[in-house]
Amino acid sequence: MANTISIDPKDISIPELHGYLLGAIGPRPIAFASTIDEKGRPNLSPYSFFNVFSANPPILIFSPARRVRDNTTKHTLANVETVKEVVINVVNFDIVQQMSLSSTEYPEGVNEFLKAGLTMVKSDLVQPFRVAESPVQFECKVTKIEPLGSGGGAGNLIFSEVLKIHINPAILDENGSIDPIKIDQVARMGGNWYARANKGLFEVPKPLTSMGIGVDAIPEEIRLSRVLTGNDLGMLGNVAALPTTAEINEFINSNKELRTLVGLNDIDLLHRSAQEYINRNEVYLAWKLLLAK
Repeated sequence: MANTISIDPKDISIPELHGYLLGAIGPRPIAFASTIDEKGRPNLSPYSFFNVFSANPPILIFSPARRVRDNTTKHTLANVETVKEVVINVVNFDIVQQMSLSSTEYPEGVNEFLKAGLTMVKSDLVQPFRVAESPVQFECKVTKIEPLGSGGGAGNLIFSEVLKIHINPAILDENGSIDPIKIDQVARMGGNWYARANKGLFEVPKPLTSMGIGVDAIPEEIRLSRVLTGNDLGMLGNVAALPTTAEINEFINSNKELRTLVGLNDIDLLHRSAQEYINRNEVYLAWKLLLAK
């Protein structure tokens, strides 16, 4: 075929190969995997090397790959090697920002449920917790772990047999089947891109390499807002630090409309205005408005 670029995987770097694979093979469903370590500490992390491979028995497989940059492995893999159980939670659009925030590489033992502002629900048959906000949750036992290599970028197939399924009835149609529109799934593409069922492509900036503050560090008045959504909170939690008082005052005093808005002391109106900044991906400006007194 004319103008085709042909590549031997051995002739390019692993990061380049990784980029081609992720850019070409998609949209990929996301396994939002909840595990626990030997001390019973929760861990929550998303993986887009994932799918369903059997109905009898019901088997889901996801793959935490070895990190390309330094060939280290993830907490999820260590956890399922010790406690052979996992809950795989389906990701829909309502929690996509929180899911992305949970992929931050927090230190061992940090609870990503708290960092992402998601609710832990006790499972019925396994020890890891379920994500309450997820529309479908699969309690699974891990039946096999299959390493695919020992170098950076190598996958580790985690065979997960479904023991119990939890479904939010709000996503069902009149026949009791899962409605593809109501479930509003998202899937992973290359780079920062995601696909939303029936809605097309959208971007979610990757979590900060410097580590975001997390939803648990957001002041309660903001975290319990009647206006801000889980996705809004996920974006607010993905900042390295909050603005200083001087930065906040300079921002508010530079605009008469903002000074008037703050002076009204209407929390919901203030949060709606901050939400507009968030929707434009101007999260740091949203923080300045939210913290104005």
